This record gives sequence, structure tokens and C-alpha cells, in this order.
Amino acid sequence: MRSGFACSSAFAALSTFALFGISDPALAQAAADASASAAASADNGDSGQIIVSARRRSETLQSTPIAITAINTAALENKASVNIGDLQGAAPGLLITQQNSGAQAANLSIRGLTYADVEKSQTPTVGVVIDGVTIGTNTGQLQDTFDIGQIEVLRGPQGTLFGANTIGGVISIERSKPTMQTGVKAELSYGKWNTWAGKAIINLGDGHSFGVKAWYSHNASDGYYFNTTSKTRTGGSKSDSYGASLLFRPDGSPFDAQLTVENLEQSFVPVNVSLTKPGEAFYGVATPIKNIYEISGLPTYATYKAPAATLRMNYEIGDVKLTSITGWRHSNESQTQDFGTNSLYYVLRQQQYTQWSQELRASGKIGSTFDYVVGGFYFNSHYNFLQYTTIGGGNALLTAADPAKIAPGYQIEYAKTESYAGFGDFNWAFADKFRLSFGGRWTHDLKILNNGFQGAPFPPGKANFSKFTPKVGIDFRPNNDTLLYASWTRGYRSGGFSPRAGDAVRAQVAFQPETIDSYEIGTKLDLLDRKLQLNVAGFVADYKNTQQNQTIPCTCATGNQTITGNVPGGALIKGIEADATLRPAAGFKLTASLSLMDSHFRNYVVGGLNPAGAIVPFDFTNNNLIYAPTFSGSLAGEHSLPTSFGSVVTSLQWRHISPYDQQISIAGVSGNLATGPILVSGNDPRVRTKTQDLLDASLTANFTLGGADAYVRFYGRNLANIQTTTASFTVAQSVTAAGGVTGLWAFASALEPRSFGGTIGVKF
Repeated sequence: MRSGFACSSAFAALSTFALFGISDPALAQAAADASASAAASADNGDSGQIIVSARRRSETLQSTPIAITAINTAALENKASVNIGDLQGAAPGLLITQQNSGAQAANLSIRGLTYADVEKSQTPTVGVVIDGVTIGTNTGQLQDTFDIGQIEVLRGPQGTLFGANTIGGVISIERSKPTMQTGVKAELSYGKWNTWAGKAIINLGDGHSFGVKAWYSHNASDGYYFNTTSKTRTGGSKSDSYGASLLFRPDGSPFDAQLTVENLEQSFVPVNVSLTKPGEAFYGVATPIKNIYEISGLPTYATYKAPAATLRMNYEIGDVKLTSITGWRHSNESQTQDFGTNSLYYVLRQQQYTQWSQELRASGKIGSTFDYVVGGFYFNSHYNFLQYTTIGGGNALLTAADPAKIAPGYQIEYAKTESYAGFGDFNWAFADKFRLSFGGRWTHDLKILNNGFQGAPFPPGKANFSKFTPKVGIDFRPNNDTLLYASWTRGYRSGGFSPRAGDAVRAQVAFQPETIDSYEIGTKLDLLDRKLQLNVAGFVADYKNTQQNQTIPCTCATGNQTITGNVPGGALIKGIEADATLRPAAGFKLTASLSLMDSHFRNYVVGGLNPAGAIVPFDFTNNNLIYAPTFSGSLAGEHSLPTSFGSVVTSLQWRHISPYDQQISIAGVSGNLATGPILVSGNDPRVRTKTQDLLDASLTANFTLGGADAYVRFYGRNLANIQTTTASFTVAQSVTAAGGVTGLWAFASALEPRSFGGTIGVKF
């Protein structure tokens, strides 16, 4: 009670302070000059100034005192980007890989913080925000880049303005708004793996107060895996995305509203290849074939439907802007999967998920040196899940009309999340060239989980979690070309229950929230008469009460259970990041990024089973954090050459990502096997990627065709043909009496090999 009162009082104090700000005109005038300069640059078509809304304000990228990378429409199109996964390695410390056990599911990692799973009762560590609406699960995060206006990658905890479960950072995606003018954009693509894509956007409007945008996108591919049982290519997908957006902005009115309704219908083939090794229980049936692009066993299938609606409204009262964002998202999934076991372990997963969110906020200025954003947030989600599991059925399942009819029982799960929060974020120019940024958010989460098995549900688990997460920073601008800043931010990720718990006792034990204290210093520089922008940041992140999964045996239908617990010692992550943009001549741009990171666990000791089946301490302190490469970086060049018919744009990008692990697992053990602690030497080598040197290129010819702007683009991705895993997992590892390590099996999904194709498009 006292803690909640203190948090509420702190938030009230912050809000009250916003109403009685003290003025100092010097820095405010500098900020105004920067905004005016940015607006003028935008009017002149100069892409050197980028306007971002990362802090719920419109400000220039170089005046924003946080680590942020912005990518606009032109950059995405010229690189022939397919989805946001193409940003991996291009922004410092950012990894985005596809999670093949879920539709549009992503494994997102920023600064070594990730949640590599698809369970919807648990929450991501990196937030994906679409037009102001947070996606509450990993499913749906792997967004298509068609019709995106700008992507902003915010690194480090963003809880103050974006809420809990953003301890790693945020990827904020703004789609293009209705232009209020008549226009069409359409394109058709074809590429390797018999990949087809057709996309179109139509804009209509009266030119000033009313506009409608409608779009349709179709994608289909045969996939880049090969099934040795059916002798066919597999891993393919087909998706159709469509929707419409209405923008209403009455002439002379301080009010505007935008309503967007959309739907995605997708069918795809989930693929996981076998990494099983001799000594594991499923070896012989799930033996690896010869490479990570070949599978065997039953055909699998998946369907996914995801309707959504967003309503954004703004109303200006003098210097105050009121904003309301209402979001609704629903998904319905059904899929079969064998996880690389040649159908020995075969499941049917059926899932329904619905979320509602409402954000209300006010922003504005008090005097000439104080600005603020204050507001409240509500979120509600419901999740229903059934899983039918067959073990040992093998290819006899080929004759089954429905896996649900022959499964010995099914797992059930119902989860509910309800969250509400109040927040405030403030800037105060308290002295000449100095600005103080501060704020905080109080969040309350209710988590309910009811799981179990057919006819035998476990008693439900129910828990409440509350947290106040503050931030404070200071920045100094000695001149218009230099920004220096320092900040401290606390991030929070809610606790909950283990959705894969296999017994009633484990199902009702809540894991606790995890927090991170991030200390950051940085500089943003405009050099060489603003032809070069160089941004550098250094950070230290104190990761406390870290949530980690552990798979242990149980006397249940599946034979094992995965439980989530907290690492008492947490982890420490340190890093240096840099990104730069150089425009040496008209039509020529070079960009580069760099991330150096050091991370390690502290006192990662949890209970596990020894060879005799007793629970003893296991020490994982020497294991690497997952999705945390020591080094990543990129170098890209883009050149636009004017021609007699239009222009030719050449884009070339190299991304380097050092090896990283994808699961906390066991490579080997030492120590006392009877009483512990059993010392784990590191993660299993099978869950480690290879070094990735990803080379992408595109060539675009722009020309005029019958009064319309047209283009032809040829592209190649992963031209060096790097072949490695994107998600790897070992199942139910255990220690033998001889000190060895065994398990049931292991599986993985693979990075797309070399691919290429072409696109034709038109805009008018």
C-alpha cells in the first residue's frame, strides 16, 4: 500500500510541476531555430534533416537526446526491403529474426534484451508500435514494409512514454497517411522461390479536409526448404493484407481524426529442421539429413487471420494538444508442427488472441522553456489456447484426417492481462544551452493464467504487479551542430505465470517482474557543413531479476514442462554504439552503424534435476545471454544518377553480425553431480549462429510513363549466401550419471539463402 501511494504521489508531483514550470528563453529559442531550420530543409527537399516523434513530440533527429535511428520510405524502397527483418544489423544493436512457430512472429533484440518465444500470455522485451498502438505479443510484430512512412528504432528502456515491456527499446512504425489527393501506387514483384507480390494503394480526397486511403497486398512463395519425404519445396506462404484509412480534418478546425480498419489473412507451412545428435532420445528418427534447409516427415500447415482497427484523434486548445489513440487487434491461428522430429512429436496448436488499448494524453508548452507530455493508458488482452500433442505416432499420422481426433489429450490455456498506467515526460530549459529531461510512469498489471489438460484444468494463477519507473537526463548544446547528453532510465517488464507448466504446483507459482537501470551518455554531431551526421552513445545496463525459461521433466502428458523463473543476480550489459550519415555530393549518401557489446550473467543459479532426479543448484553464470552479439555493424551506400529518362538509383549494403546464442542451454557440466552446484560450461553449440556477412544490393530505374512516375527495380539479398540458423532450441536437456548431457531432440529454423528478383511499379 505504501509503495503504491508513493508511486501515485510521485506521478502527481511530476504532473503538478508541469503546470508551474520556470522559464528560461535561451534554449527554447535554440530549439525553435532548429525546428524552423528543419522545416525549411524539408521544404527545400533536403533529406539531411529528419523529423522524429520518438518522444511524442515533433523534433529533429539531431536534437533528440536519446539513442534513435530513423529510416524513411525512400530508404526502405531503394533497399527493396520486404519486412522489418531487413533492418537487422542496420541500426546499432538491433536483431530481428523470424520466429517460425508463429504467424508474423519476430525475435526482436535491442542491446541484448529479447523474448524469443511466441507464448501470448507472456510479454515482449522490445515493443513494436503501429500508428501509436502497441502490439502486445511477438506474433504480428514482423511487419511488411510496404506503405510505411517512417520507422524509428529507439534503443534502451522506453517505459515512460511507451509503457511496460519495452526494456530493450521500441520500434515505432508510422504508416503513410491519406494524402487527400487522388493518387495510385502499385507494384508487382517476382523473385527466387517462385515468390510473387502484388501491392496497391489508392488515395482519394477533396484536397484539404477529407481523404481516404485503401490498400491491398498479396504475397506468395514456395519457400526455401526441401522436404525429402514428399520431394517438394516447402516452407512457403501466402498472405493477403487489405484495409482502408479515413482522415478527417475540417477546414479551420482544431480537430482531426483518422480511422483505420485492416485485415491480414495468411496461410503458411511452419518448418523446423532437426539438429538432434547421437545420444538424444529422438536420434535415429529425427536425425539431421545433410543441411539446415532439408526436412522430412508430415506436411504441416498454418492459418492466421488478424483484423485490426485504430482510431486516432487530436484536438488543440490553445497551446495544449489533446490526443486519443484507441486500438483493437484480434488474431485467430491454427497450425500443425513437428519441430524437426519426422512427425514423432506432432502438435496441433489453436489460438485466439484479442487486445484493446486506449491512450489519452496532453502535450504542450508552458512559457518558452518548458514542455510536457502527460497522459493515461489502459490495455486489456484475452488469450485462448489448445494444443493437441501426439508422441511416437510417426508417419502413421499420414492417414489421420484430423490430429485432434487421435491425440491422447490436449493442453488448455486461458490468459488475461489488464494494465493501466499514468505517465509524464517533461523538458525544462533551466539555463542557457542546458535542458533537463525528466519523467516517470506508474504501471499496474493484473495477470491471470488458467492452464492444464483436457478434463483436468489446474487452479488458476492470479497476481498483481505495480511499478514506478522514472527517468532523468540532461543535455547541453554548445552550438547548433553539437548535442551532448546523459541519462538514467528504469525499465520494467511485468511478471506472470508459466504457460507451459505441466503440474498444478508449478502453474500457480508466479515469476516476478524484471527491471533494468540504463545509464547512457551520448553525442550528436553535425560536421563538415552538415554533410556528416555522427551519433555516438555509450551505455551500462543493470539487468535485475532477469526472467529465464527452464525445461524440466514432469509427470504429465507431454513428459516435460517449461517454467519461467527469475535470475537473482541478473546480468550486466555494457556497450558502445555509433551511426553516421555522410552526404559527400548531391545524390550520394553513405550510412554506417556500429555496436560493440559486452554482457554477462551474475549469480545465475537455479534449481535443476541431477542424474538421480533430485533438484540441486545449477550454475549458468558462464552462459552467454541470448541474441546478444559482441559486434555488429553495417555500411551502406546509395547513389542517384540523373539520366535523360529520369534517374538510376544504386543501393549496396553490407551487414556484419558476430555469432550469438539463441537459447539458454547446456554444453557441458562439472561440479558435484549429487548435491550441486552443477556448473554449466556454456550454451549448447547447436544454438549458436555463424558469423553473418549479409550483402544486399538493388538497382532502380525511375522514369516517366504516360504522365505517371514509374520504376523498375532489380534486387539481391544475402548475395554471399550465408547459411545459418535464426532460432535454435534444445528440448529437455538433462545430465547423465557420467557427467554428460543428453535430451530429447533439438530443432531450428534457417536464414533465407541467397535470393534475387525484380519489381515494376507506378505512382501517380
